[in-house]
Amino acid sequence: MSSNATEQHTPTALIVGASRGLGQAMAAEFLARGWRVIGTVRGTAARTPLHDLADRAEGRVTVEHLDINEPDHLAPLHERLADRRLDLLFVNAGTTNNEQTPIGQVATDDFVEVMVTNALSPMRVIEALEDLVSPTGLIGAMSSGQGSITNNTTAGREVYRGSKAALNMFMRSFAVRQAGTQRGFALLAPGWIRTALGGPDAPYTVEESVPLLVDVLLSRLGTPGLAYLDRWGRTVPW
Repeated sequence: MSSNATEQHTPTALIVGASRGLGQAMAAEFLARGWRVIGTVRGTAARTPLHDLADRAEGRVTVEHLDINEPDHLAPLHERLADRRLDLLFVNAGTTNNEQTPIGQVATDDFVEVMVTNALSPMRVIEALEDLVSPTGLIGAMSSGQGSITNNTTAGREVYRGSKAALNMFMRSFAVRQAGTQRGFALLAPGWIRTALGGPDAPYTVEESVPLLVDVLLSRLGTPGLAYLDRWGRTVPW
């Protein structure tokens, strides 16, 4: 590739779970930094803030449909994106329930819902779409500091903690299987943020958090291997 072609390359990010909140704000931040963005929304009928962003983006934001808990959605999405080369694939997914219930008292259906949404489905997405990512690109997922076994000194939110620890382990296995590549892998622990999941008492706003998170992701581009990092780029203990 000529140096002129390299200079003209516009990087592309696929953000899975970008309809609103952190995902939409990350899409907007990448757009502001000159990237093209593909963002996914779960539903097909309702208009979302991502659609509004796409309307203002002059063709640089594409909205795609994906419910990560529906495996049958993955092959059609892959087919629609087959001619795109991604520099970044990032899965932003999370749900919680039974926050103060000890794990032994959590209903099986509630346990399965959180584990599938937070751990299994993100990895299904990554494994289904990873071949669209550049050989030197970055693959990441939104984890949590509460997924750190070392840092768990308070208990609470036990199903959520377990799901994020499971995501960390699954991502570690995936990265090991790609150890011979030049790709980077990142798990982000964004901190407690005022979103629908974080609630109104969280100390951090979306507006102040997202530029930091994007900085961390960009810092990992071109660096092979897996890192589990907080919003300031510091390593979180497993």
